Amino acid sequence: MPNWQEVLNEIQQETSKGQLAVDNVRRRYMAELAKETGRNLIAYYSGWLQKSHPSIWDALSINDDDKNGFMSTVHRLDRSKGVDLILHTPGGGIAATESIVSYLKKMFGINLRVIVPQIAMSAGTMIACAAEEILMGEHSNLGPIDPQYSGISCEGVLEEFRKALEAVKKDPDSLALWKIIIEKYHPTFLGDCEKTIKWSKEITREWLKQGMFKNDTRAKYKITKILSVLSSHRKTFSHGRHIPIETCENIGLKIVRIEKLGDKLQDLILTVHHAFMHTFANTGAIKIIENQNGIAKVDIRNIGR
Repeated sequence: MPNWQEVLNEIQQETSKGQLAVDNVRRRYMAELAKETGRNLIAYYSGWLQKSHPSIWDALSINDDDKNGFMSTVHRLDRSKGVDLILHTPGGGIAATESIVSYLKKMFGINLRVIVPQIAMSAGTMIACAAEEILMGEHSNLGPIDPQYSGISCEGVLEEFRKALEAVKKDPDSLALWKIIIEKYHPTFLGDCEKTIKWSKEITREWLKQGMFKNDTRAKYKITKILSVLSSHRKTFSHGRHIPIETCENIGLKIVRIEKLGDKLQDLILTVHHAFMHTFANTGAIKIIENQNGIAKVDIRNIGR
């Protein structure tokens, strides 16, 4: 299978022939990967690493419009084959994430695997937790699922508020300083943060219970251990923390190492990933949802290229 540069060479050769090079190369290897696994393949790819820009961040993130892409790619697939979701995303809205996972479960039951060739952060990690197993390599990372509210860590806000209460109890004169900080919170903000944390934990817990740990007598213990790390701002320090494969294994997620699947399958997964990266780098595409048959929803923008 070709490496990064060889995939680019293929694209350049097809471009010289006047063909839709990036699409042809990407779809060829997606079809090969699906043939090799005998399963359906849907790619959900965001180009945020190449084109992060405030004006298009909502489009780069998981959002409700993505449901249309999943509906298009699932249509006419043989659902008895299950589905592999190859995932590359910075995360996004919890409501949209919950809706997408609910839809995939209705279509495929728990016969869902998630492949993370590089990064699935935040709500992307929540999607990965809905799978029976997660395929990762030495180069792959998940991210914390502690939710953000208007770009601010919900758990961080509550931690700061608790710190303020303790400080004022010990030293009432510190109230003036903490008042300046706390006044930036709008009414109901603390309550909204608490509810958002509870929401993300509850749905992720349920997905782990239904899929990865179905019929496992120790499911409750295992899920609690996983969430105690993934959902903890205190333990991960940053919402942008990249959690490596070793940590994912150690906390109890069911991880399949891509390197142990055989050279052909490993190379196909990475080649598909490289093809998507080249697509974002060489076109106006910022997000692609696509199946092994070439059915795709492509969001194209000119901003941030």
